[in-house]
Order: sequence, then structure tokens, then C-alpha cells
Amino acid sequence: MIEAVINGFDLEAIATQLIMICVSILIGMIIGAEREYKNKSAGLRTFILVSFGSCIFTILSIRIGINNPDRLAANIITGIGFLGAGVIFKDRTKIEGITTATTIWATASLGMSVGAGYIYLALVGTVIVIVILKLLMPVQKFIDNRHKIREYKIATATIADLDSCIAWFRENHLKILLLNEQKRPEGFSRTWQVRGPLKNHDQLVARLVQDPKIISYQF
Repeated sequence: MIEAVINGFDLEAIATQLIMICVSILIGMIIGAEREYKNKSAGLRTFILVSFGSCIFTILSIRIGINNPDRLAANIITGIGFLGAGVIFKDRTKIEGITTATTIWATASLGMSVGAGYIYLALVGTVIVIVILKLLMPVQKFIDNRHKIREYKIATATIADLDSCIAWFRENHLKILLLNEQKRPEGFSRTWQVRGPLKNHDQLVARLVQDPKIISYQF
């Protein structure tokens, strides 16, 4: 009986699929560990399951979608799109989670590569993802240090006090664009988009903290 059951299975194919699953889990662990280390909204377990699930679905797509094997694969991409959208959220002044969402999307493609039998492609892709997430961070900081864009909302008691802020921007060699102006019973506020080196932003913030005419500010 046992021998008949064993003969009914392609043991070589099963072994290959098990290797694919293990590789997909390893890929998810590598990328997920980097995201977990940075305390992102999607961490180790999420990326393992994304890679593993994509691998399984791709194997099934090839096995059961003989006439149309890309049917399930296309739905994986759609499903990952919804999953990635769930980790994107808008903060007060910026959008967070886009890098994590695109990493989930890329990890799914690596899991699909493993499930399709292109393990070498998945491993190379994993290295590229880690390089982008980890090793390119200094490049991103280099750019931010020389060209940082922030939105400042500054509130004062009078319009004249707000106008004086423009001189501070110029003193710190910052380029500005007025986005919004509001009048309230307690005073006035304006929102500027400000561009310039990070150290110049820090000097501006120090000025805002010390000046008693500034009721509040945020960026």
C-alpha cells in the first residue's frame, strides 16, 4: 500500500518543490530581517509569508493552469498590490510606507521566480533588494543633506511677524514656495515648502525655537 502511494508521486518533483519552498522562505527571511531591524510596519513574518505564498501560488499556477499558466500569477500581482497599499499611510506632512510596500512587491516577484524554477534569478534579485535597502542609504542621506524639502507651518500673532520669517529663510539660503495662509482668532499661519541643505534647515529651526514671536511651528 505504502509502496503504491510512493509510486504514485514524482519524488524528484516533490524534492525540487521542497527546495523551492525553502529557498523562498530564506529569501523572505533575509529581506524581512532587514525591514524588522528598521522597525518597519511589515517585518520578518510578513516577508517570509509573501515570498513563500508567491512561490506556492506560482508552483500551483504551473501545475494546474496548463492551458493558461499565467492566470494565477497575474492574480498574485493584484493581491500583492492590495497588501502593499495596506502598509502605506499619510502622516501630517508626508507619506510613509512606500518603500516597504514596494519591497513587498519585489519580494513577491522573487518568490514567483523561485516557484517558476528560476532560483538563480531570485537569489540575484535578493542581493539587489538588500543593496538598495541597505547600501544605498548613505546615498539617500547624502542627497538629503544637500537638498532637503520640508513643509513648514508657522503661526504668529500678526502678519508682520510672519513676513519676518521670509527674511530668515533668505538668511539661511533656503528657497521657499507659499502653499497656504490662514487667519484665526489667535493669529495667523502660513505653510511654506522650503528647500535647501539640511544644516540650513537646522539653523532655521533653532531660530524658530528661540524667537518669542513664533506661537507655533511644525514640519
